[in-house]
Order: sequence, then C-alpha cells, then structure tokens
Amino acid sequence: MARGEGRPEGTAALEALMGRRLGRQCLYTPSCRLALYVALRHWCGPGGRVLMSSVNDDVIFFVVLAAGLRPVQAPLDPVDGSIDVAAVPEETWRGLSAVITTNLYGNPDPVAALRARCDAAGIPLIEDAAHAIGSRLPDGRAVGTVGDAAAFSLSKHVGAKTGGFLAFAEPGLRPELTALRDALLEPAALGSEALYAVRPYAEAGVRGLRLVRAAHLALRLLGAEERQEIRMPLRAGELRRAVAAAPGLDPFESWVRVDMHPYRVAPGRVRLRRTARLLGDLDRRLALHRAGTAALLRSRWGSGHGEPGAGGTRTQPLFRVPLLVSDRDAAIAALARRHITVGYLYDPPLDVYAAGNDPDSSAAFTDPSPLPRPAAWFARHALPVDPCRADEVLRVLDGLPITPVRPPAAVTRDGAAEGSGGGG
Repeated sequence: MARGEGRPEGTAALEALMGRRLGRQCLYTPSCRLALYVALRHWCGPGGRVLMSSVNDDVIFFVVLAAGLRPVQAPLDPVDGSIDVAAVPEETWRGLSAVITTNLYGNPDPVAALRARCDAAGIPLIEDAAHAIGSRLPDGRAVGTVGDAAAFSLSKHVGAKTGGFLAFAEPGLRPELTALRDALLEPAALGSEALYAVRPYAEAGVRGLRLVRAAHLALRLLGAEERQEIRMPLRAGELRRAVAAAPGLDPFESWVRVDMHPYRVAPGRVRLRRTARLLGDLDRRLALHRAGTAALLRSRWGSGHGEPGAGGTRTQPLFRVPLLVSDRDAAIAALARRHITVGYLYDPPLDVYAAGNDPDSSAAFTDPSPLPRPAAWFARHALPVDPCRADEVLRVLDGLPITPVRPPAAVTRDGAAEGSGGGG
C-alpha cells in the first residue's frame, strides 16, 4: 500500500472523546510529532521563522526544520522553563511566522500573553501540549484550547505508547487537515502491530525482574529508545543537506523517528483498542499525577516552584515535576540505584546543541536565544521526576548531600557568569 493510502479506521470514537474534553475539533494522528508537523505545514509557509523554547525535545527541533521553517530560540524563565514573553526582542516579533508553546512537563506557558502578541502580529499560535493533557491555565481554560491548533501525545499521561491528536477550533478545516495527515501516513505492518502488542509485557517482565539493561535493550529493539545520551547526534553535514531539501519528512526521517519509528504509521486494531481503553482511564491517571505533584511541591525540593495552589491556581497534574537541584547527576545516579529512571532531560538547550563544537555553526540551523543563560541554568538543574513515585523520590533525595536551588537574580536577568550563586 502506498503512502497516503493507509488511512486510520476506527478513530472517530477517540476523536469524539478528546473533543468533548477540549471543546474543540480533534483529529487523530499516530503521534504528537506528526500532529505538530501537520499544523506547521498548514499554518506556516516554507521559509518562515518560528519562535520556540530551547529547552525542548530535539525531535521537535527537527520537525520544525522538516516543515521548511527556521527555529528561533526564545528567552526562558529559569524557574519553569517557559517562554519569557517580555524578554523577546521587538525585532524578533516583527519577523515571526508562528509561535510554538512547550508547556514543559505540563507547566503551562504564558499562553494568554503569547496569544495577544500573536494576534497583534497576525501570526498563528500553536500549542505543543504533549506533556499537558489535563493542565489548565490560571483562568481555568485547558491547555490546548487557546492557540490556533494544539498537538497532544497519547504516549505521555495516557501511556498508550502511540497516538496523538491535532486539536483545532474551526470545524471547516477538518477536510483539509485530514487530507494532509492522510498523505503523510504509512500503512500499518503486521510486524509493527505484533511488536506493539507484546511491548507492554516485555517491558513489565524485564523491569519486574529488575533487569534494567535488558529493559533498555528491549526498548531499543522496539525502536522506542535510541539515544545513547540526552541529545541524539546532530550530524551537521547530513542535516544541512536535509534542510536544503525541506519541506518534507523523508529527508529528516532518521531524526524525526527517533524513539518512535511508527510515528506516522496508520494504527491497526490492536493499537486503537488499547488506546481507547487507556484514554478512558485518563482521569484516574491525572488524579495520581496531581496528588504526586502536590506532594513534591510541598516538600523542600519543590521550593523553586512555590506552594501548590499559590495565587489561586490549582495544582497541575504534571507529567514530570522539574525539581531544581544543586547536583542533578548525583540525584540521577542515586535514583537509578533504586530503579527510578529520570527521563525527559533537555540539556543542553537547542541552540547550544545545534552549535555542536563550533559556536558559529548553530546559525546554520537556528537563531540562538538573545538571553541564553536562564535556559542553560534551568536545563542543568532541572530534575524531572515522575510524580507517581513521589514518596520514593523524596526518600532518595532527602538522603543525599545535595540541596534544592533557585536561580540567582543575576541569572534571571542573564547577567552574571554561569555558576554564580544558587547552586548554579
């Protein structure tokens, strides 16, 4: 079956369920990264410039490049890694084609301020809500309901290891967005469905026996864990050739598919049945994440984020809680000894990553942040932990000779040298 002929069947119920949660139109996609690519291709013409966070998954960086767009790295708040709207230079706003939020770990970006700036500039706001199913803005609106479009992941809170949604406000766009998605799909393969069916049992079995190395090997064989380090290899020479061939996913396939080879494979019945079951259990999962988040934020390790409910806001059901610690490597090693894995690290920031060993080479792929130190400080000190294991995490951290930290005032103003104060 040729690409574009593998249209997913049986997704209407999933789209309706998610649509009721958001009050928006929802289009099922095999992954969040494909949903984001569809949004960028629809709302942005090739050659445009897109403001985004530098503390983000490198896959998203490559998705933006694959859409024929140039990433522009935004200044960030060093406490939660969100975009610092007021610190974005005016000349940057004048040259943008779109803004992508991150909602890092489920903490909402300042989307109301971003929406106002996008409206003033006449450009779309696209919400990356991969970490943020269930997160809400201070005014009570759900993350993913403010922008022109929002991309959701069912691999995170839902735990389906597959699938996503593109949410959008205008019902009239459905035929066009559906056609764009369908043209990108690859047909489901029997082997892919079989691997998906056995994956939960393989992971549970080796982890239940505490065979951590075997677990990682199993995930690599399933195409679900490929990075040997936090960031995948950039391969600058190959990337330049891919950028020259953009827009299009094919030149970027080796980067965009990392840790999720079936990211654009039409789902089969096994995937859809399991996804529907897990999505139906979402509220219970969110309650567990919310309770664990509250426990972590109440602890001394959560001091960098304030008390839950401060300022009249509710505790978010965070996908991961980014505790700010003086020695993250020591914390990761100690947690690993207790078989607690710390993932979803985004260090170094994307503009540093794009530069590799040559500080001038980042300009080939992205505009660097005008204020890089807050992002670098957050990326180095953030320890994103699973709130569902809050009690275990706190016991381990409380036994270590490390401390919680807050960004020094000089870092929040991008002033002092790296390493000044606050454990930095």
